[in-house]
Amino acid sequence: MPFVRIEMFPGRTRDQKAACAKAVTDAIVNTLGIGPNSVYITFWEMQHEDCAVAGVLKDETGPKPFPGQPAAKG
Repeated sequence: MPFVRIEMFPGRTRDQKAACAKAVTDAIVNTLGIGPNSVYITFWEMQHEDCAVAGVLKDETGPKPFPGQPAAKG
């Protein structure tokens, strides 16, 4: 029974998360030959201040828009 934890920044819609859950479930079902009811997926949203890349917190570089979404106006 696979457990999948997806960590990401806030901003995705419920529909995007549902599509992601379906795609990940389908991939696991097709790859491992198990039923979809055996696949558990959780989404964890972290704030930009809780993540760093190259030693710099993401809130210092500012959030980037997701593909298909407009950039934030500031």
